[in-house]
Amino acid sequence: MSILERERTSAEIIMYALYLYFLGLSFRDTSKAIQPLFEEKGRSHVAIWKWVQRFNPKHVYCCKRVSAFLIDETMVQIGSDEAWLWIAIEPIHKQILGVYISRHRNMIVAESFLRSLVKVYGKHTVYSDGGTWYPEACVSLGLKHRLHTSYGKSVIERTIEYLKDRTEAFDDYYPCIKSGLCNMLHVNKWMILFIFMHNSTMKSNINLINLTRFVS
Repeated sequence: MSILERERTSAEIIMYALYLYFLGLSFRDTSKAIQPLFEEKGRSHVAIWKWVQRFNPKHVYCCKRVSAFLIDETMVQIGSDEAWLWIAIEPIHKQILGVYISRHRNMIVAESFLRSLVKVYGKHTVYSDGGTWYPEACVSLGLKHRLHTSYGKSVIERTIEYLKDRTEAFDDYYPCIKSGLCNMLHVNKWMILFIFMHNSTMKSNINLINLTRFVS
């Protein structure tokens, strides 16, 4: 195995370990789970802890070229509670630009979510469905608002359904055990890693397509 192949394999194992940890496993259980993946001696729970500390959520949303914000929201079931999952997509590269989970769906939440996007990516045209909270939030923030095109609608619907399915599956296996309203911190932690992996996969696919075009 070449040095490049070994580094890629190590990176994949680290990502898998982070995935297991954010699913809810302890450092020790994560260490035991990845033990068979190493030819030599595995990694201790201390090593897992160091990987988690090195994981920087700031690199989750790494799309540098943003043409517009495709935005939508959907209701998700988290334990016995219901919440709203907000998501923004970049239409060309199809990377997830941001997500937010709220108890309510209104103009205040929409404005807060859009403001967080503007802070990271700057001002861009917002494409959404017919929800009245989006135009109001855009006016407040000085953003242009347009209704989804057929293409944009298909992109955002596929992505949000994919993320919704994964969120509900996560909740099925690792439900919140807190009584009363959950702060959904465990869901947010898992979602950060999931989106990081999603965006990394989309970026790798784009690079592979560009390489194929170059070779051909």
